[in-house]
This record gives sequence, structure tokens and C-alpha cells, in this order.
Amino acid sequence: MDQAKSAILQAALGHAPFDGWSEATLTAALADSGVAPALGRALFPRGGIDLAVAYHRMGDRAMAATLAAADLSALRYRDRVALAVKLRLQAADKELVRRGSTLFSLPQHSLEGARLVWESADAIWTALGDSSRDLNWYSKRATLSAVYGATVLFWLGDHSDDNADTWAFLDRRIDNVMSFEKTKAALRENPLAKALINGPLKFLDRIHAPQPPHDLPGKTEH
Repeated sequence: MDQAKSAILQAALGHAPFDGWSEATLTAALADSGVAPALGRALFPRGGIDLAVAYHRMGDRAMAATLAAADLSALRYRDRVALAVKLRLQAADKELVRRGSTLFSLPQHSLEGARLVWESADAIWTALGDSSRDLNWYSKRATLSAVYGATVLFWLGDHSDDNADTWAFLDRRIDNVMSFEKTKAALRENPLAKALINGPLKFLDRIHAPQPPHDLPGKTEH
């Protein structure tokens, strides 16, 4: 199943720049890949939108694999984050991302587009070894989602050599985030600020914590 899904997606990459992430692209990819149409439709039941989602997640995996093989020991933490975002964009084709951005800007797909941006931010922090399980887990991913989303939009319109303007834009955004983190650290030392965030923090911890199964062993219904 995974091989068939990969074959269809790879075949779609040659058609999506012209036909977008669409039903036409899926039909052409099925013909090119040799995968049985019934199986292909089962693997991508929503057609082009499922192809776009699969392409996005393939980029996340490529970024994580490249980052895992890199030596980050000499880099500051903010530079590791910048490198991860850069690797994520370098793992993508600009025209394919542009087609996906057009699709995910539609009202019926905008929520899924936002979720994919969050997934990319989560993939980056996970690849960097983030193990936070408190409010930081959410704030890191929320802030990086904003940075990543803005950088993608800038990158799509960037015509500078080797996307130099994009990397400069990314550095500025990360510097802004680092300034915010310093402010947040100062607030943690303030007793009043601690009291204000204590309630929401406990609530978020409950959401993030694994939930126990509803059916406990040995328990029967009457």
C-alpha cells in the first residue's frame, strides 16, 4: 500500500505544476504509475487534496531525515531552527507549493492547510529534540507556525539568487521570536504573571496528556 501510494504521488509531481492538485492530476498519475485505479482512489479518496497533503508530509519527512544526518553541535539553537526551516523549504518544489497554497487558501480547505503548517512546525521541533510537555510545547509550535507560514509566502514570491532574500527574512522573523522568548522568560519570574498563566497551563497539560482507554480491563456494562 505504501509503495502504491508513493508511486502515485511521484507520478503526480510531473502533472501538478500544470493541472494543480486536482482530479486531472490524480487521473494522469494513476495512468502513469500503473497502480490499479480502484486502489488509487482508495488511497486518495478526496482526489487532488489528498495528493497535496501527501506531498506536504513527504517534505516534512525529507526535512527530518536531512536534519538527523546533520551535525548541529556548533550551531546556536536559533540557528538550528533557521536551518530546519530552510531545509524544509529546500525539500519542496516552489511551483508545487504554490499550487498547494492556492488550494489550501480555499475556505473549504483552509483549516486543513493550517493543520499542515502546524504539523511542519511540530516536525521541526521534534527533529530538534524538543521534549517539552508544558505550555512551551504549544507556544513553540504556535510561534514557529507563524514564522514558517510567513516565510513560505515570502519564498513563493522571492526571485533573488538562491532565495537569499528569503533566508534574510527568516532570520529577522526568528530574531523577533527570540526577543519574545526573552520577554516570556522574564514574565515567568514575575509572581503575578505566574498566577495568571497557572490555570491555562494546567488545562493545556490535560489536553496534551495521553487519555486513558474508556474500557478498562475487567469492567463490564450492565
